[in-house]
Amino acid sequence: MQKFAAQFFDEMQLDSASVREIYVAYQHWLKDVPHHQLESKRQEAELLFRRVGITFNVYGEADGAERLIPFDVIPRLISAKEWTHLSAGAVQRVCTLNMFLHDIYHNQEIIKAGIVPSSILANSQYRPEMFGVDVPNQVYAHIAGIDLVRTSESQFYVLEDNLRTPSGVSYMLEDRKMMMRLFPELFRRYSVAPVDHYPQVLLKNLRAVAQVGVQDPTVVVLSSGAYNSAYFEHAFLAQQMGIELVEGQDLFVRNNAVFMRTTQGPQRVDVIYRRIDDDYLDPLVFNQDSMLGVPGLLSVYRNGGVTLANAVGTGVADDKATYIHVPNMIKFYLGEEPILENVPTYELRKEEDLKYVLAHLHKLVVKEVQGSGGYGMLVGPAASKKEIEEFKLRMLSKPANYIAQPTLALSTCPTLVEKGIAPRHVDLRPFVLSGKTVTLVPGALCRVALKEGSLVVNSSQGGGTKDTWILENDLLEDEPVTITAKAKNSKVESVC
Repeated sequence: MQKFAAQFFDEMQLDSASVREIYVAYQHWLKDVPHHQLESKRQEAELLFRRVGITFNVYGEADGAERLIPFDVIPRLISAKEWTHLSAGAVQRVCTLNMFLHDIYHNQEIIKAGIVPSSILANSQYRPEMFGVDVPNQVYAHIAGIDLVRTSESQFYVLEDNLRTPSGVSYMLEDRKMMMRLFPELFRRYSVAPVDHYPQVLLKNLRAVAQVGVQDPTVVVLSSGAYNSAYFEHAFLAQQMGIELVEGQDLFVRNNAVFMRTTQGPQRVDVIYRRIDDDYLDPLVFNQDSMLGVPGLLSVYRNGGVTLANAVGTGVADDKATYIHVPNMIKFYLGEEPILENVPTYELRKEEDLKYVLAHLHKLVVKEVQGSGGYGMLVGPAASKKEIEEFKLRMLSKPANYIAQPTLALSTCPTLVEKGIAPRHVDLRPFVLSGKTVTLVPGALCRVALKEGSLVVNSSQGGGTKDTWILENDLLEDEPVTITAKAKNSKVESVC
């Protein structure tokens, strides 16, 4: 195995001669497998993924070609103890963010208390159309992806929250299927918690948030179509849940209800798992040029005729300007200390923070507050002087549009590369589902930066994925891990 700088926490290697306990059985197996055999398995996985159609589009590229997200055949191992900690922290966070969304679209107690500035209401993702609208079970973020990074044996940080239309769970599921196909003998050495029941848990949660009185709700997945970069996932989840995949043209509004066109006539739709951004949902309210949504949909939604998952207006809670306040939100709503910490963050709208960041750009990561996918950011240590100077001008023109964070020493996991097995930086995205309860299936999307030294794991920036194994028998149950939080703040009703 190639050596790596000691300042990064290696999740497998204790030192050059030994591995951490969780990887011992895997290391015994790995040392007997030649590199060419692993490479052959990787090529087999690539061929199978291509046949299935697991591809994505990179927006803005001239050729418009579909790509495979590279798959690494070396799994990431997480102990049951670690998972219990991570899942508790992720649930605490999503419960809080659901309470925050309910609050800012109703009494705005957190603003009155001075915990969150009133400027949050000027955020482009805040939807005034949602003010006063009650949603079933007070759940706004039905599906949330919480991005986590590790810097030491015991320290995980939340890098960002994804509450609008979080993607990637199809890779969690397909990566597991692929590993079981390629390396069945490994699953006899380890008790790996299953993830294949995720679609059923998701469907159960979606049905649970149908409007009161609906006995047998009809659920659909709403996609913008085959040109969406995550279209494979849209189709995959609809197929796995056994529900219809629809586009805007397949739906229409009549008598305060949404209907789906079928060969047997109109069928009422009760819950829409939408994979379309707010701006394109309803041309009568948002982007009038949108051909992707359903005219009149928001009116039905506001009047309680249909449930949208995720709710309209959730984007204000996953904006990076909101991220800064989540630890204080947890204390305000739940009266608890955050289980998972934020990455220390500088707000460039603050003069003192801006001054510090300008003087230390070469050491920091700077992000647009509404950016995603690895775009609109500067990784100072990897940037040239010219890039830093150009980015500085953009920052100075609109400093409130940016935050900055220290360059974290992200943990590494063993990864198959051309020269053998080498450490590469990783992150983790568990998916939190909110319905009548808040649940996690014991697994997550693990993204890996395949370029040596790179800290950017996004698929659009050349990153890949690997299977995540949550270990130990005490997690091998039919039901997912479920944790319930209780609200402290009596003025804000709990959604957990």
